[in-house]
Amino acid sequence: MIDRLVEKIKETGAPIVVGLDPMLKYVPEQVQQKAFAQYGETLEGAAEAIWQFNKEIVDKTWDLIPAVKPQIAMYEQFGIPGLMAFQKTVQYCQEKGLVVIGDIKRGDIGSTSAAYAVGHLGRVKVGSKEYVPLGEDFVTVNPYLGSDGVNPFLDVCKEEKKGVFVLVKTSNPSSGEFQDQQIQGRPLYELVGEKVAAWGAELMGKEYSYVGAVVGATYPEMGKVLRKIMPKAYILVPGYGAQGGKGKDLVHFFNEDGLGAIINSSRGIIAAWQQEKYASFGAEQFGEASREAVLDMRKDIQEALESRG
Repeated sequence: MIDRLVEKIKETGAPIVVGLDPMLKYVPEQVQQKAFAQYGETLEGAAEAIWQFNKEIVDKTWDLIPAVKPQIAMYEQFGIPGLMAFQKTVQYCQEKGLVVIGDIKRGDIGSTSAAYAVGHLGRVKVGSKEYVPLGEDFVTVNPYLGSDGVNPFLDVCKEEKKGVFVLVKTSNPSSGEFQDQQIQGRPLYELVGEKVAAWGAELMGKEYSYVGAVVGATYPEMGKVLRKIMPKAYILVPGYGAQGGKGKDLVHFFNEDGLGAIINSSRGIIAAWQQEKYASFGAEQFGEASREAVLDMRKDIQEALESRG
C-alpha cells in the first residue's frame, strides 16, 4: 500500500491528505436540516449529516489528492450510527481510488492490539468465513507500550500489504511533556524515530517502508533531524494551516526528490467555506470551497519545495 500511496502522490503532484474530521459545526445548515428531516435530531440524523458532508467534499476533491484521513473520534461521538458513517466514508473513498489512513491512534498489547489491527486493517474470521470489518489502508498507532503494542499491527500489515504511521512527535503544544524528555542526552522522540526505522526495515516497499511516522508540522527543526533518522519512513505531517504550519516550514520533512512526506489539513480544507478567504463560495458551495483550499495548499507546498536551497 505504501507503493500505491507514493504512486498517487506522484500522479497528483500533491503530497496532501485531507483530514475528514467532521464536527456538526462544520456542516452547513442545509445539510444538517435535510438529514434531520429524514432521521430527526438523533444520532442517526447527525451521522447522516456528516456522511453527506464527507461525500460532497470527496466528490469535489478526489481527483486532486492521493489520500484522506478520517479521525475516528469524530464518528465515535455519534455512537454506532457514527461508526457506520465512518465505514461508509472509508468504502466510498476507496471506490474513488483514494488511499485511506484511519486516524485511530490505537496502542495496546497482546490480543487487544491484535484485535484492533484485525478490525481496522485485516480480516476477522466468523466460522468458516472471513470479513473485512473497517478496511482502512493505513492506521495511526501509539507506540507508548513498546513493541508489544506495535508488532500485532505489523503482522497484519505484512499479511495484507497495508501500513501504519507511528506517533513520533505530535503537533500539540503539550507534546513535549513526554516526547521531549531527555534520555541519556537525547530526546525521547529521537529514540522512537530509531525504533520506527528498525520496524520499517523489516517491511519495505519499493522505495519506502510500510511503517511511517507522524511528526507535527509545528516542529520543523525536529522534522529535519527525524528525516535523517528515518530515511525510508514516509512522514505524515499534521498541523498544516489551522494549527499554524505553512509550506515553507515543511520542506525539511521531504527528501530531495520531493517525496517522503504527506501533509495533512483537516478543518483548513473541510471547513474552508467558513473562512474569510473562501467566503464567496457560501454554505451552498462548501465542496467547491474545499476544492479551492486544496489547490491553494498544493501550490503553497510546491512553491516551497521548488524554492528550497
